[in-house]
Amino acid sequence: MREIHQPDGTYHYVFGPNAEPIAHVSIGESVEIHTVDSASNVLTSEDQKPSEVLGPYLNPQTGPLYIDGVEPGDTLVVHVDSMQATRDWAFSALVPYFGGLTSTRWTPTLQPPLEERVWIYHRTERNTFAWKDRWEVPWAPFYGTMGTAPALESISSLSPGDHGGNMDCPDVTEGNTLYFPVHHPGALFYVGDAHAAQGQGELCGVALEISAKGTFRFDVIKNQAIAWPRIESPTEIMSVGSARPMEDAARIAYHDLIAWIVRDYGFDPLDAYQLLTQLGKCYVGNMVDTTYSLVAKVGKEFLKPVS
Repeated sequence: MREIHQPDGTYHYVFGPNAEPIAHVSIGESVEIHTVDSASNVLTSEDQKPSEVLGPYLNPQTGPLYIDGVEPGDTLVVHVDSMQATRDWAFSALVPYFGGLTSTRWTPTLQPPLEERVWIYHRTERNTFAWKDRWEVPWAPFYGTMGTAPALESISSLSPGDHGGNMDCPDVTEGNTLYFPVHHPGALFYVGDAHAAQGQGELCGVALEISAKGTFRFDVIKNQAIAWPRIESPTEIMSVGSARPMEDAARIAYHDLIAWIVRDYGFDPLDAYQLLTQLGKCYVGNMVDTTYSLVAKVGKEFLKPVS
């Protein structure tokens, strides 16, 4: 299997259309993609202060990958077949003016930032990540950032949007399939910000951050455009909406999920609306980024095609 590393460590901190592809990948080909953690692997000790070691940019991306045969107006299909940590520890941290319960650039207040702190978690024989002897977090890996190049602009890898990006949704994980809009030839796919685990909302803004390698396969749905990222697991379909305020992210996610149910499962729009009113689920991927990401989902067992 071909391994893909970012050449010379020249990671990208935006999802954009201007960078040269680092590799071409064929439809159906399995590749192993390597990523570094959200802090570029420089935050390694609880004695460090994030503000003293972090650079101006976070969430380095491996990519872009050019997926052969994919064109604007198609849907890129991404199968995450496996995901492994490439080290036996993870970090989390309090970063000044970043997080869900502190003053930030986007929600400024007059209070000073929270005290900086770093937590180093170590992997155990029980397949958990433990902080000292206080608590353990089960291994539940996923990619915080994944997506394609936006249509017109370059967007920070700290930001989620209709291209994907920093959605921080735990369902972006091994065994699931992702669907992304395509705006450029080859789709220009990026991935990074691997997590060993994360609670819904990513409350302090920093999950269990790891370096990782994942096995990916790509496919395409020709001449079928989608508006927002979608996720499919063996048992559920999901749409991701990103916006502020948070209720607009929920509306986007549910609206897109209805569109999916109508097109692929033959539902009347108002029947789909009713179905999700009674059986839909919705959770917060992140409540800390430039825009918030919410995931709307429904079980496949409720999606019997109309006869």
